[in-house]
Amino acid sequence: MKHIKYILFSAVLIAFASCSEDDDFVNKEIIETLPALTVGSADFSNYVAIGASFTAGVTDGGLFIAGQERSFPQLLSEQFAIGGGGTFTQPLMADNTGGILAGGNVVGNYRLVFGGAGPVPLDAFLTSQGAPVPPITTEAGNNIGSNFNNFGIPSAKSFHLVTPGYAAFNPFYTRIASSGTSTVLGDALAQNPTFFTLSEVGGNDVLGYATSGGTGVDQTGNFDPSSYERNDITDPNVFGQAFSSMVDALTQNGAKGVVTTVPDITSLSHFTTVPHNPLDPNDPDTGAGLVAQIPTLNQIYGALNQIFAVADPSRIITFSTTETNEVVIIDEDLADLSAVIAGTLGPDPAFAAFIGQFGLPPEAAPLVAGFLGATYGQAREANANDLLVLPSSSIIGKVNEANAAALAPVLGPQVAGQFSVEGITLPLEDKWVLTPQEQNAIAMATSAYNATIFAVTDANPNVAVADLRAVLEQASVSGYPYDDYLMTTDLVFGGLVSLDGIHLTSRGYGLMATEFLVAIDEAFGSNFIASGTTPVADDLPTNYSPSLQ
Repeated sequence: MKHIKYILFSAVLIAFASCSEDDDFVNKEIIETLPALTVGSADFSNYVAIGASFTAGVTDGGLFIAGQERSFPQLLSEQFAIGGGGTFTQPLMADNTGGILAGGNVVGNYRLVFGGAGPVPLDAFLTSQGAPVPPITTEAGNNIGSNFNNFGIPSAKSFHLVTPGYAAFNPFYTRIASSGTSTVLGDALAQNPTFFTLSEVGGNDVLGYATSGGTGVDQTGNFDPSSYERNDITDPNVFGQAFSSMVDALTQNGAKGVVTTVPDITSLSHFTTVPHNPLDPNDPDTGAGLVAQIPTLNQIYGALNQIFAVADPSRIITFSTTETNEVVIIDEDLADLSAVIAGTLGPDPAFAAFIGQFGLPPEAAPLVAGFLGATYGQAREANANDLLVLPSSSIIGKVNEANAAALAPVLGPQVAGQFSVEGITLPLEDKWVLTPQEQNAIAMATSAYNATIFAVTDANPNVAVADLRAVLEQASVSGYPYDDYLMTTDLVFGGLVSLDGIHLTSRGYGLMATEFLVAIDEAFGSNFIASGTTPVADDLPTNYSPSLQ
């Protein structure tokens, strides 16, 4: 393979006295000849990929044909083909909507597109433009066989990949499972791989907990995964047993492969885009309304702050008319002061007078005090150590209609609405925020998973490691170079992470495939990088048009 570079340089042509001054500047073409590809000890004749959503090619919150055609396993297979690799087949979706049906019912929604201000679902965007919305046509119940090379199953946790009958619980596996009792690993092994990737195993074991704001349970110490709920953190021993068994099975006949580490998912833009202090009184769109509310807000919180000042001064809540304000959140790790608030404010004559400004009679004071206790018993302002999940941006500052309706019989509809503004008068629920304690649970589990990954691969010479954790960490801090780009984890504009804030763009998957090739070169003596046999960044988009259907 040849790479051609053009440079302009000055040359003094002292060897030819007859040359004119116009010849002093000339274009020279330098041809850099790269070595031919060698594959070392690896056999790419039958490459099989096993993993979860990254392996499948999920991007922009959905799985669709165009994204699958640029999945990192597909990109790898194209490089392997240059070195004698065989055909690589994928269970392509039926359309580009990003959704999936089960029995005709939507169980996976439309992919996201950029709506000008941020990500929006494809169907909502097209409707806003007066354009027809294409139907979701991929039906999980239509089994298309299991003779594929890509066994990336979105949402699969580590133990799911070795659990018989998992097809009954995951529509993406339902459509390709060889039987009702098969396992993902078993179906992959049936393809007799000579080379494999086992990627992002362990990511979903903490991801559901993270994206739900820590509403699940850290199951460390519970070795029975059948008792886990969807958003729970997998015990490291359960992960270790599943991961070890997969590596052992995949390499038992001499196949070689690459596995990845588990990234620190809280560094992804799903958790870093929404600031802890998004309430800006200087915002031309919303600031005036916020400023008008602040005197009343500080009166309301002033009554609570007298209690917080004694019990825990760090929980004092105040709003500024000039500086950006933190949202108010529920922190389940705080001492519950519900009874203290109700018992202190209920009999206080000053509180009875205070609620009169809302049109409430003095005899309502105990009832309102009880409401305040139940609402703010574990409330505090968010701080820089808290992570707000990306979907919280759609509800902050808006009235929670369900909460308002529940309060209306007690407070009246107008006051109920005033006390139901998300993040301002109604603390954000746990599902919208990852507190430091919840982040620590994720970090501890991730660290344990990675320790197992390195221990297993260090003991097996047929397995290399692509350190996806290190790549994403650098991308989140200073950016990661890929061809002529510096890839970051910034939402929309960083190039690496897609519109859902979790999965990669196609260009991000190209970078991921390149990191696999780096690991393959180091472990098995190939020269993909030196020979220039890598996915080209400019061939891979960072977003897909709404017109793609």
